[in-house]
Amino acid sequence: MDHPAKSPDLVTIADVARHAGVAVSTVSYVLSGKRVISEGTRARVRASIRALGYHPNAGARALASRRANVVALVLPLRSGIQVPVVMQFATSVVTTARTLDHDVLLVTSDEGPAGLRRIAASAMVDGLLLMDVELDDSRVPLLRGLGRPSVLIGFPADAAGLTCVDLDFHRAGEVCVEHLAGLGHRRVALLGAPAAVYDRGTGFAHRTRAGFADAAARLSVQAVARPCEEGAAAVRRELVELLRQWPDLSALVVQNEAAVGPVLATLPTLGRPVPEDVSVVAICPDQFAEQAAPRLTSVPVPAEEVGRLAVSLLVRKVHGEAVPDATRLAPRLTVRDSTAAPRRR
Repeated sequence: MDHPAKSPDLVTIADVARHAGVAVSTVSYVLSGKRVISEGTRARVRASIRALGYHPNAGARALASRRANVVALVLPLRSGIQVPVVMQFATSVVTTARTLDHDVLLVTSDEGPAGLRRIAASAMVDGLLLMDVELDDSRVPLLRGLGRPSVLIGFPADAAGLTCVDLDFHRAGEVCVEHLAGLGHRRVALLGAPAAVYDRGTGFAHRTRAGFADAAARLSVQAVARPCEEGAAAVRRELVELLRQWPDLSALVVQNEAAVGPVLATLPTLGRPVPEDVSVVAICPDQFAEQAAPRLTSVPVPAEEVGRLAVSLLVRKVHGEAVPDATRLAPRLTVRDSTAAPRRR
């Protein structure tokens, strides 16, 4: 005779241990982080916790482990930030944190080191996740001395002693140029993030531009890189000026999600249809590339994967485990309808 399923409120740690095939002490160690448990065993215990709907007493657990089971996502909302992409990162962080029995405190004010010091000095959070990382980030020296585990989504110029994870944006810039050069393009341009993003030294934008330039030099491709402001009017002005200076331009790399749509819409009105006269490669989410007209050849920004890895690394650090210092995800270019061999003139 089958026994009725227990209410989640009645599920015990012993039930979780039986379901996972481990000792009760092992479940306790997974929850408290007091001992290092293998990744496979930890994953099995967490799967059982989710399957049974087990909710440990948060107050008792916090008292026993002296942890809040909360991580802070420090995401200053500055000019030039692409909010839809940023929200993909934030959603992934929150979703992953919940699977690991943690909540997320979202910090959006731009307080710099003072804000980190305030958060770390409180008992609100166990660790810090930082986004919008600059090459010369004023928060980095403080992070090295804080008594809280931290992970950066992005790389400063000097990442020694830090845990960082991101797409390899330098390589992403190279991959875009390599694809276009392989099709025969010899004059290409990068339309990048708004000027404010470059001015404050945001790492991903500068690394993409450097990779773009390095690949162009290596492959004997003439190249120019320009910041691009948001809005159809700004994009049109930029394209008109670019084509005035380089009338034989045959390809664009766009690293500005807000500019991609206006670029595709404006080029045909300037007598430069895509991809017949100008090929376009974008660094943007796959969903956006698939829905564009024409469908965009693109290097996706793996926001979900980066967010998931960042939270996993942070929780492991909170539990006292060793983690790699640097995790750079290799870019993956998907060829669609927006690129083709240059038209012979």
